[in-house]
Order: sequence, then structure tokens, then C-alpha cells
Amino acid sequence: MESWPWPSGGAWLLVAARALLQLLRADLRLGRPCPESALIMPPPFLLVLCAWEGGEVLESWAQVPLATLLSCDSGFGNATAKKLDAMGFTVLATVLDLNSPGALELRACCSSRLQLLQMDLTKPADISRVLEFTKVHTASTGLWGLVNNAGQNIFVADAELCPVATFRTCMEVNFFGALEMTKGLLPLLRRSSGRIVTVSSPAGDMPFPCLAAYGTSKAALALLMGNFSCELLPWGVKVSIIQPACFKTESVKDVHQWEERKQQLLATLPQELLQAYGEDYIEHLNGQFLHSLSQALPDLSPVVDAITDALLAPRRRYYPGHGLGLIYFIHYYLPEGLRQRFLQSFFISPYVPRALQAGQPGLTSARDIAQDQGPRLDPSPTAQ
Repeated sequence: MESWPWPSGGAWLLVAARALLQLLRADLRLGRPCPESALIMPPPFLLVLCAWEGGEVLESWAQVPLATLLSCDSGFGNATAKKLDAMGFTVLATVLDLNSPGALELRACCSSRLQLLQMDLTKPADISRVLEFTKVHTASTGLWGLVNNAGQNIFVADAELCPVATFRTCMEVNFFGALEMTKGLLPLLRRSSGRIVTVSSPAGDMPFPCLAAYGTSKAALALLMGNFSCELLPWGVKVSIIQPACFKTESVKDVHQWEERKQQLLATLPQELLQAYGEDYIEHLNGQFLHSLSQALPDLSPVVDAITDALLAPRRRYYPGHGLGLIYFIHYYLPEGLRQRFLQSFFISPYVPRALQAGQPGLTSARDIAQDQGPRLDPSPTAQ
């Protein structure tokens, strides 16, 4: 009787590592923490578990995985830093303020492996300092992953109402900051065949009303990461993009901040634009925006799990959050008119600018233009 061809030697190690990696992937996607057994395994076994991907094993591994996270004062970055630290990663977490509540919380609850670095992505000196620190402190361990998480949205208004400086600021933080950090750390990531994980936004894929400055910067960011994904393939570097739904991060919950920004926009808006659109128009947009934020998802774990999964067993894109599948289906497969109507009803309902309302000068020509674009809208706010 022939004996069963049991695997032997190193084959056993690879079979067991594959099984454990599948377990780890399942746990991450279901929102469960990393199995404790994965964190206490002997170094050679941990090497295979963390580095094995589709038959590819890193040639060298030193100590524990090391990741650099940007913007960890609050929200996704803060929560991800905690999870990676608990999983045994060495984390370099950048914060805008070392004494912010989020930074103090990370100091209090995380291990000594996590290091906080102050950085403002709009200041080249800060970026250079963090890059130099990272290179020095990863010389012996290598760098496994970079998480680009920083994002800023300033005004909620039509593109015409947003100052050009707003577009520049969003590009500086959301695009150029990520570009500089990624390019600066690429030599380390190429050496380790590591991971680049970038948090973008569906606003970069489709024209959400009143998010032109933010969405434009996120669209540029997503396209850049698409380029990196192709160009870095020969080096074994995997690039992932996270496109989350709306979650209740600290900036989303800060109603006072949005009120202040609305008042700032009204105070600086040219008189011609204020007369054409009207203060009621801007009030309506901000009211609808705050209403949509009130529906944001409170549990950040789907995004945190997506980032973690992208560092360990990456896919090209992640869409954490309810309803995104429907939104993308409508965006890609329905006619443009239906797409626009859906985004308006889903996010911010239409409101007619003052100059287009009945009794205003120039109504006839303005109405003709509006009718060419579609049915005339009711000038009163739509309750949601």
C-alpha cells in the first residue's frame, strides 16, 4: 500500500503559513483582531506569515514590521496606529501637534514601539525632518509600509464660490504632501518590496456637489497612486487605495468648525458673487452638508481593517462603508443626467441662486440657460 505523500521539511512550513495567512485575512475583513498566535510565533514562522504573498517571500526580515502613518491626531490615522501597535508593528506616527488630545492618547495607550513625530504637510522643513528621521531609524529594520492618510476640506461651496487659495491648500495637503512623503520613502519601500496605502475619497471619483477643491485634490491623488502601482510593480511594491464612505471622524463631528468656515466664506466672498448667489444659498448648502454628516457611520473599524489588510495582504482598491457599491454602480452605468440627480438628492439637494429666482433682474436669460440644462428647480430648500 502506497503511503500518503505528506509534505516534509520546509514544505510543511509554507503550508501552515498559507493556512494562517488565510485565517489572518479572514479576521481582518471581519473586523476581528489579529490572532494572538501570530504575534508570539518564533521569528522564522512570523517571517513566512507576514511576508508570504502569492508564493513570494521576502529575502530578509528584521525584528517586527515597521510602518509610517501620516496624520494620526484623530480619525482613521489615530485608530490605525493603535491597531498596528497592538499587532506588534513598530509605528512612526505623524501628528500636527504633539500635545493634541489624539497624540496624548496614543502616548498613553500604545507601546514604546510607537513613536510620534510632529509634521505639518504644508511645511517642507517638517517633511524633510520626518523623512530623515525615518531613514535613520529604519536603516537596520527596513520600512514595510507607508500609510498616506492626511486629508483636508475647507469650504462647502460651489467651485465658483471657493477662493483659488482653497484649491491650492487642498492640493498642498491632500496631494503634494502625499507625493513628497511617498517619493522620499520609495528607496526604503523598494528595498523591502513594501506597501503604499493611501486613503482617498469617492469625491475624487465623482463630482459630489460643493466639494470641488477637495475632490479635485483626491482625484489627482488617486491617479498618482495608479501610476505608482504600475511603475513599482517590477520592484514588488504593492499600492492600495482606500475609498471610504462618510465616517464620523473628529473633523466630521466638529459642527463649530464648519460654522466658522461658512462665516469666513461669507465675509470674504466678492460682493458680485454674494449678490448673484445670495447668503441663503450658502446657508442652504452648509445646512444640507451638516445633515449629510449627521448620517455618517460611527464605527471606524471598516476603514482601519482595510488599511491593515492593505499592509498585509493587499488588494488594489478598498471601498469600506455601506452603500458605496450602489453609488459607484450608478456613477459608472447610468446616464449622466441621472447620475447628477442622484448625487444631488443623496448629498446636497438643489437650491436656486438668488439671481435665478423669480423677480430678479436678468431672469429671462438665466431661466433659458437653466432650462437648457434641465427642469427648473424649486427655489425653496428640500427637506431631508
